[in-house]
Amino acid sequence: MEEQVTERMIIRGTPDECYGVLTAFERYPEWAADIKSVSIDERDSQGRASRVTFRAAAFGRSTSYTLLYEYGAAPFELSWVQVDGDITRRLDGSYQLASSDDDSTEIVYHLVVDLKVPLPGFVKRRAESRIMGTALRELKAWVERPPATSMPG
Repeated sequence: MEEQVTERMIIRGTPDECYGVLTAFERYPEWAADIKSVSIDERDSQGRASRVTFRAAAFGRSTSYTLLYEYGAAPFELSWVQVDGDITRRLDGSYQLASSDDDSTEIVYHLVVDLKVPLPGFVKRRAESRIMGTALRELKAWVERPPATSMPG
């Protein structure tokens, strides 16, 4: 059964900064704890990753899935649809970014999940909540981290 979840968060960073982090897929394992590896399978005519395969820890096991990304509303929306997945039939979603006060960004994360494997409803909801909350909290921590300081030479 398909489940839809939406969560929002304010991040201290401009929409461009947030969008830059969201589209740097190769760096996801540096800040998204559940993402174990990422491979860019295809790029569009502008060099942006259009087909991306992820290996992640989800629902208590390792999973892999491939997403197709859409950049039509860049840099205010990043959306995707799943084209392949081992335990998910559907893992479609979007990040919508809106400028907020003082160089902050409101991000709305929407996700539609349909699993191939049956799970009790409460387990699914807990896992979805973890995916959403963890993704936004980890994104916020990465964008808001202090700038790296260079060591004197």
